[in-house]
Amino acid sequence: MSDAFTLNAEKRDVEGKGASRRLRRLAEKVPAIIYGGKSKPQNIQIDHKDLVHHLENEAFYSHIISLVVDGKAEDVILKDLQRHPAKPVVLHADFQRVVRGQKMHVRVPLHFINEATAKGVKQGGGIVSHLLTDLEINVLPKDLPEFIEVDVADLGVGESLHISDIKLPKGVESLALAQGGDHDLPVVSIIKPRGMASEDAADEGEAATDAE
Repeated sequence: MSDAFTLNAEKRDVEGKGASRRLRRLAEKVPAIIYGGKSKPQNIQIDHKDLVHHLENEAFYSHIISLVVDGKAEDVILKDLQRHPAKPVVLHADFQRVVRGQKMHVRVPLHFINEATAKGVKQGGGIVSHLLTDLEINVLPKDLPEFIEVDVADLGVGESLHISDIKLPKGVESLALAQGGDHDLPVVSIIKPRGMASEDAADEGEAATDAE
């Protein structure tokens, strides 16, 4: 995967909640931290406008980012993000260093294809219901996908696809499935609309009356 994203940052020497609030308010910077690998955690600050611009692209959340701190670049992934509960403001960001040849845990978005032509939608009049929107995976940096496709073409009304039904790209492992047990969660299903469910119940009632 190519490094399509470059993010500039600066070292941050002052710590604490008060300093972070002043940083956000006066300098329009986002306090952040880089950790992982063999280096010590490093406190940094990022231009809020620049970070928000990148966050508008879905691929940024699961892509290797070239983070340039005071002119020195290193590969990272976005690991965590804190947003203000009421305002469109990013409060804090966590970045994890990427170590070549070492597997990492990443959340990757799911892209659902063939929804409009799915058997349960086109023939059964059902509605597609997304139960998961991303998947946590274990993967080497070189094999990191930007997204994982989930094909619902053959899914009928009342049926579901589970994690084990997804065709994962080469080198990608589902963390949930690796845990075993009851972690094979449903990802997507096709459900009956409420009106259809009522009509089915009415048809069953009429059939019972005719039988009597």
